[in-house]
Amino acid sequence: MTVDIYTDGACKSNPGPGGWGVLLIYGKKERELFGGALETTNNRMELTAVIEALRTLKRPCRVRLYTDSTYVKNGIQTWIHNWKNNGWRTANKKPVKNSDLWQTLDEETARHEIEWFWIKGHADNAGNIRADALANRGITAAQVNS
Repeated sequence: MTVDIYTDGACKSNPGPGGWGVLLIYGKKERELFGGALETTNNRMELTAVIEALRTLKRPCRVRLYTDSTYVKNGIQTWIHNWKNNGWRTANKKPVKNSDLWQTLDEETARHEIEWFWIKGHADNAGNIRADALANRGITAAQVNS
């Protein structure tokens, strides 16, 4: 069986308070996850959502992962190969932004068979809408718990 995962990240200002949200669907079971940070960026929250979703899976799985972030999708499918070969530097020899999260994501994706899908954010996709709502709950939780 395949796990469907919807992820999203959000930020009130960029940088600023941010949140991440995840909806996991396995057969008829659903699980929601969210969290946040007071001083972060939208891209860090997008990456964190995917990392936390994959960490939740207890064993290697087939995954259909839906993200509205071209940064995440392009980064993990295309750019990461050159970054690794270049010692986590871009083609311009600058350090890769968020390399700590990219390295963690690289480790997490190695455990699973993942199909990546980009979906338009804030459109008509129920899974994305729920992940976005969870990301916003993450912002609120980060602010309340500070």
